[in-house]
Amino acid sequence: MVWIQRRKLLASCLCIMATVFLLVTLQVVVELGKFERKKFKTSSLQNGQAKVEEEPADLYPIPGREARILTRKTQRDTESYPIMLWWSPLTGETGRLGQCGADACFFTINRTFLHHPMTKAFLFYGTDFNINSLPLPRKAHHDWALFHEESPKNNYKLFHEPVITLFNYTATFSRHSHLPLTTQYLEGVEVLKSLRYLVPLRSKNNLRSRLAPLVYVQSDCDPPSDRDSYVRELMTYIEVDSYGECLRNKDLPQPLKNPASMDADGFYRIIAQYKFILAFENAVCDDYITEKFWRPLKLGVVPVYYGSPSIADWLPSNRSAILVSEFAHPRELASYIRQLDHDDSLYEAYIEWKLKGEVSNRRLLAALRERKWGVQDVRQDNYIDAFECMVCSKVWDNIRLREKGLPPKRWQANVMHLSCPEPAVFAFSPLAPRRSSLREMWIPSFEQSKKEAQALRWLVDRNKNFSAQEFWALVFKD
Repeated sequence: MVWIQRRKLLASCLCIMATVFLLVTLQVVVELGKFERKKFKTSSLQNGQAKVEEEPADLYPIPGREARILTRKTQRDTESYPIMLWWSPLTGETGRLGQCGADACFFTINRTFLHHPMTKAFLFYGTDFNINSLPLPRKAHHDWALFHEESPKNNYKLFHEPVITLFNYTATFSRHSHLPLTTQYLEGVEVLKSLRYLVPLRSKNNLRSRLAPLVYVQSDCDPPSDRDSYVRELMTYIEVDSYGECLRNKDLPQPLKNPASMDADGFYRIIAQYKFILAFENAVCDDYITEKFWRPLKLGVVPVYYGSPSIADWLPSNRSAILVSEFAHPRELASYIRQLDHDDSLYEAYIEWKLKGEVSNRRLLAALRERKWGVQDVRQDNYIDAFECMVCSKVWDNIRLREKGLPPKRWQANVMHLSCPEPAVFAFSPLAPRRSSLREMWIPSFEQSKKEAQALRWLVDRNKNFSAQEFWALVFKD
C-alpha cells in the first residue's frame, strides 16, 4: 500500500514538474517573440538603413492613454498639420513632423489617431496589409496609400482589381504607379558604367577551364516564376555552376554562404569571373526588376534574364542582356550560349556598351534623373521618405482646393499599378499529379487570392468593421 502511495506521489510530482516546465517554456517563447519583434529587419532601403520592426506600446488604441502620450509639442503639431497614419508600422516612428518642400505633415504609427479630426491619410505597407485590422469605417476625407515594392508572392490579394483600387495613391515597382519604384535596386548610371569589377575576356576564357559558362545563385526555391524548373532543364544541355540552395552543385567560401553576403565585395569578385549569369526573378510582372538583373550589369557579366515582360524598356543598351523569352526551349538557349562562349567577337557585342561607358536607353536615364529618391545615398531621401511626402503633398493640394471652395481632386490606383499574370509552369515541366512541393501551390494560391480580394472589397464597400469569420465565410461561399 505504501509502495502504491509513493508511486502516486512520484507521479504527481512529475506532473507538477512537467506543468512548470511547459509554463517556463511558454514564457521563453513569448519573450523570444517580443525580442524578435524588436529586432531590426534588414531590407533594401536605399540609404542602407533598416526597417524598424519594434511594436511600440502605444501602437493600438487604449482608452485613456492618448492624453498621456501626447506632449504639448505633439498636440500643437497634430492640431496644425495633417496626420499621416502608418497603419502598417513600416517606419516605427511614434510621431514626427516631416517637412515635404513647402508642406509639412505629422507622421505616426500611433493608432490612437484613428479618429483624430486631422487624420487625412492611412499608409499601408503591402506585405503587412491584411484583413484582420483595417481603419473602418472609412471616412470621405480619408485617403489610403499603398507602399509595396515586393513581388506578388508576399501578398497576392493586392494584385487583383478589387483590392488595388481601394487605394488612392501607390508606390510600387510599376512605372504606372504614382511613385514608380522600378529602379529601386539601381544606385545610378555610374555603377552601370563602372569597370571596377570587370574581368577581361581573356581572363574569363582562361577561367573556363574550372568554371562553367553560366552561374546561378538562388536560395528562394520554387517561386511563382517556376525558374528552378527552367534551370533544371537547361542544366541537361549546358554546364551551370549553381551556388545557392536551389539546385546547388558548387559551394561558396564559408564567409559568403549567408544570403546577406550577396552584396559583399568577395561575392562580387567570384560572380564577376563568369561570362553569363542566370538572372531569373521570383515572379513574372511588368516592371518588377530586382538586383538579379542590375547586379551582373554592374559586374560586367551578361545577364540571361527571365522575369519582367517589359525588360526591353529598361536595358542599358539594345544589346546588353540575353532574354529567355526569345528562345522556344532551354535547348535553344544553351546552343546560343555555347556559340557566344566560343566566339569572342559575338560575346563582346554584349559588353561593348560597358567598355565604352555608353548607356543609351533614354527611358532608363530619365527615370534615374527624375526620381525623387536615392539608392544607398545618404545625400538623398530614400523611397519611403519620398512616398510619405508624395501623400503629404497631395493631401495639402486638396486642403488648399477646399479652402478655395473648389472640389478636391480624387486619385485612385488601377490594375496597371500592380500588373502580374497568373503564375504558370513551363510546358516542358508540368505540375506533378500531387502537391508535393511549394511549386504546386502557386496557381491554386493565385485563384484563392482572387476570391479573397473580391470578398474583402465587398466587405470594405459596406464600410463597417468585420470579423475574420465573416471574411472567410464569404471567401468560401459557394
